[in-house]
Amino acid sequence: MELPITIDQIKSLSVDDRLQMMEVIWESIATEPGQPAITEAQRRELERRLADHAASPDAGIPWEDVKARAQARSRR
Repeated sequence: MELPITIDQIKSLSVDDRLQMMEVIWESIATEPGQPAITEAQRRELERRLADHAASPDAGIPWEDVKARAQARSRR
């Protein structure tokens, strides 16, 4: 498979640009029909996480906070 952009070109982008690229790619994959089936272990893990969230819905950290922390660390 030949990509329209090389790994070196991707590495030359800023961290913010690479994160944005990952988000766009992930969103395009998530909306694609015919997703692969998950394994039994993945299904159990998802069920466990959903149960944890139902028990403590405020225990998580919003994505925006996680992203901001990761970006701050990458700038150090």
